[in-house]
Amino acid sequence: MLSEEEKKEMLEDACSLKRREDFRRIKAIKTPPESFDEFLKYLAGAQRVFGDFPVSRRQVITQGNKI
Repeated sequence: MLSEEEKKEMLEDACSLKRREDFRRIKAIKTPPESFDEFLKYLAGAQRVFGDFPVSRRQVITQGNKI
């Protein structure tokens, strides 16, 4: 959950015209799709940020799985 200060900062950021223009400029840039290897490197980096997740030993029952 966000603190009250973080919520306030996000709302102020959302009202910023400069910030809005920055996002529009970024969206307009056409970039080629990344390779699968680059995507895997990105995921590995993201995993380092979050660390390891605990392994669940309980059985997970799912429905509607399709291959």
